[in-house]
Amino acid sequence: MKCIRSWGLVVAATLLLAACGGGGDGDQSPRVAYGKLVSFGDSLSDVGSYATVGLVGATGGGKYTVNGSGAKIWVEQIAAQVGVTAPCAAQTGLESDPSGPFAAFAEPITNHAGCYAYGQGGARVTNLVGPWNKALIPNPTGYLGQITDPVLNQITRHLAATGGAFKADDLVLVTAGGDDLFIDLGTFAAIVGAGGDPTTAATAAVTAMGVAGGELAAYVKNLVVAKGAKHIVVLNLGDASLTPEALLFDAATRGLIQAMVQAFNAQLAAGLAGTGNEVLQVDLFTQVQRWAADPVQYGIANMITGACDPAKAIAALICTDATTVAGDTSRYFWADSGGHATPYGYQLTAQLVATEMIKRGWL
Repeated sequence: MKCIRSWGLVVAATLLLAACGGGGDGDQSPRVAYGKLVSFGDSLSDVGSYATVGLVGATGGGKYTVNGSGAKIWVEQIAAQVGVTAPCAAQTGLESDPSGPFAAFAEPITNHAGCYAYGQGGARVTNLVGPWNKALIPNPTGYLGQITDPVLNQITRHLAATGGAFKADDLVLVTAGGDDLFIDLGTFAAIVGAGGDPTTAATAAVTAMGVAGGELAAYVKNLVVAKGAKHIVVLNLGDASLTPEALLFDAATRGLIQAMVQAFNAQLAAGLAGTGNEVLQVDLFTQVQRWAADPVQYGIANMITGACDPAKAIAALICTDATTVAGDTSRYFWADSGGHATPYGYQLTAQLVATEMIKRGWL
């Protein structure tokens, strides 16, 4: 078995030993040979859905991180790790309003045959309208016109393009729910701001997140496992109460955010129970807490503020090495305030996934 490439101190020596053939009788299974990587999700898995000519030319951005030479998000790093072709965006384009401030970024929606990275910034689990979608106009964010095709549609489009089934050697990566959190939290704030009862609004927000988690589990079971996939990695939601933006909120709001995330994760886990060896659940929620509790152990220089300067780049999508805050940000965890990671943060995420894949015998 080929030894996993080291990501530094974050890889446990015992797992490396097992991956390279040392240890006991249980480490003799051959490494899984993957044919391709297929990914579904939101901005955390978006390899360039909105990297239009206008956007890239004007800002140098295109992915939700600190964009720059060689910057890779976690799905790209996992693809390199398992030795498959680098993922490319299955659908690209921006429906930017022609009279709005992002008109120069507009590009027709195009589907790309042979590209299997379906994750899109703003994509929710089921709902068609996510952050920065044109349907949000007159909210100014709607002028960008993100497609926000939900995970349900992403999986359906993949099945339509591949004869209605996954291949047994596909490695499927799934992560979603962050944009449901964003929208549901905004709904809570709007209700309370209009004089609604905070307790009732909070209960509705937590319930909505639980529904989304259950829906995602059902899609994985009924549209991925049932359609032939044998190696599916599902990340739960990280603890969003620890993002730079959330750290600015009062304790009650941060508590609500955490409760919403936990509701999503609980229903996701419950729905995936009994899926057998086909699904590997990765606990990003707990790991984010570990990173935040002891960042030095993981080589993190800053997990409180974002690397991107908000005065130069309002979102990670258009953030680059040239628009970060002063100083060395190479070991910052967060790219922006909203929960997108830097390339180093995604490296740690990829290492977490790889470690769990090793334990399962998938790497």
